[in-house]
Amino acid sequence: MQQSAATSLFLPIALGIIMLGLGLSLTLEDFKRVTKYPRAMTIALVCQMVLLPALCFGIAIFSGLSPVLCVGLILLAASPGGPTANLYSHLSKGDVALNITLTAVNSVLTLFTLPFIVNLAMKHFMGAGQYIPLPFAKVIEMFVVVLVPVALGMLIKNKAPGFADKMNKPVKIISALLLVIIIVSVTLREKQLLTDHFAQLGAPVLLFNVLSLAVGYYLPMLFKVDKKQAIAIGMEIGIHNGTLAIYIALNVLNNSTMSIPPAIYSLLMFFTAAAFGFLVNLSRKQTA
Repeated sequence: MQQSAATSLFLPIALGIIMLGLGLSLTLEDFKRVTKYPRAMTIALVCQMVLLPALCFGIAIFSGLSPVLCVGLILLAASPGGPTANLYSHLSKGDVALNITLTAVNSVLTLFTLPFIVNLAMKHFMGAGQYIPLPFAKVIEMFVVVLVPVALGMLIKNKAPGFADKMNKPVKIISALLLVIIIVSVTLREKQLLTDHFAQLGAPVLLFNVLSLAVGYYLPMLFKVDKKQAIAIGMEIGIHNGTLAIYIALNVLNNSTMSIPPAIYSLLMFFTAAAFGFLVNLSRKQTA
């Protein structure tokens, strides 16, 4: 797919609105909570920044995917948790405050870790001759698209909390609709590519999704983290920001094929995350 002017304009605006919605629910206290959940935060960040990219590299290597699709899959793994994780955590009786904190911290850290991981993947899978470093201007663009709306939302929350509370729900609904529009538009525009690659991509993407949820939940439980916090971490680790990954593939790397794994993942995760939430709550009732 050739990047159209409409897509180039719509995707950053859509992502900006989604990140604004996240900012409307954040305060500085959310960042200070890092000190209140040291064990949970440490485990979650190690999972997000180290284990998942390493796990995804392994899946990509043994999957037989083309080099470009491998990079697209790892681009997804390097992306932070999305706002959708907060909703699923709430529905699954997880610690939403921890989710918000993790989303905020991960979104900041990813601006530095994502270019490194993606460049490493491109160098490994596509070879030195095709290795394309992320231009500094594009890194700054990512920084602006992600952090400026979040900061604006936090400023509104601080200066006009009543207005922020009123706008929080409508903006979340709009964000969800925009997410659906982005996924559907990519799916329709890449229909042939999806048809060509789904049989090849479906299993690796689903495997990565399920393993992300499992690692995010069971590893904290292994280290005696509270179950509500483990559910929150599972959702945060298992629900990646597919919108950001698609944006980077199309607008930063200018490669539409790399947007296919995030698009497929974004479709599958709605069902796997719902099943995960049902299962962990079912086990909670059985042990109660």
